[in-house]
Amino acid sequence: MDAALIDALRLSYEEALGHTNALTDHISTDHFSAHYDDPPGWAIGPFVRDPALTFRLEGQWDDPTGVGWTSSAIFNPTLIARGDDLHLFYRASPRMESTASRIGHAVRRDGVWHDDPANPVVYPTLENETLGCEDPKVYEVDGRYVLFYNAIRYGNDDEGDVAVDIMGAVSDDLESWQKIGLVVPLDVSLGWAKGAVIPRDERGRAVRIGGEYLMYLSEGCGGRPMVGRSHDLVSWTFAEQPYLDLSSLPGTLFEVACAVVRGDDLVLDFFYADEQGDFAAAQALYSVAAPFTQLGLHRGGSLAWGGLQKLDGRWSFAQGWDAPRGERELYLYKEVTA
Repeated sequence: MDAALIDALRLSYEEALGHTNALTDHISTDHFSAHYDDPPGWAIGPFVRDPALTFRLEGQWDDPTGVGWTSSAIFNPTLIARGDDLHLFYRASPRMESTASRIGHAVRRDGVWHDDPANPVVYPTLENETLGCEDPKVYEVDGRYVLFYNAIRYGNDDEGDVAVDIMGAVSDDLESWQKIGLVVPLDVSLGWAKGAVIPRDERGRAVRIGGEYLMYLSEGCGGRPMVGRSHDLVSWTFAEQPYLDLSSLPGTLFEVACAVVRGDDLVLDFFYADEQGDFAAAQALYSVAAPFTQLGLHRGGSLAWGGLQKLDGRWSFAQGWDAPRGERELYLYKEVTA
């Protein structure tokens, strides 16, 4: 690995060890997803924690970059089923919501979680990853798997601004990953894009809509609502496409978290600032036949950044925000049933 890249990774790690943010240090999953007021029939949730499914990370991984990297928090994961196994991909960071992140993998088999001895399965190796690899989103397509993640770097100015690139990796087995590089071109992202939200079904399979896969981008892109189109989840084209109107809440969009296809319904789950400027979650309803025509809107959502997955017949997701400080735990949440 290039010496300049190693030096940048070492500095990034040292800076991350001092990270603190009053807004995110006390963020709680239950604040968004434990209760909805009078939810419509199409809404997914609310959710309750299932303690039997908690994942705990023990020990520290070997650091393939050699900068002495360690983690104290795991969060923003994605779940996907393969056969009878449940695969978990998660962000590991020196501090909760800090940069200098890596991506780990674990498998739940026969009721027991096993962390992957090859971890981290995705870590900085490219020039635009010097501030970390974050927030995995995994989708199945035609028997293969595509993982999208955020590469964090400094911007191209002299003011120390941070930039975010959406990157990709592919795998045949959910274990060995090959990076494919930049997914959202810079002339689309303008140096900041988040999302890589692709409609998927209850087992994590990407769903074609109108014969193609769609990617909802939200945060970034110069404030433009952008949608990508692809036939294989690897090669994408992007165009501006409005799809979300928050005026009835009211609020301001931060980022779309996930998209769920359930029969003829398409539900977007998203993060926004409410009328008081406080963090909030909500869901929007569309028809699969018209994926940009909003039919309903309701406050309350999972903020399942890696997507919702059905477990034991109930929509479920994982998150680590509520772990005690310094404890590397991910809690699994299941939809409340009547």
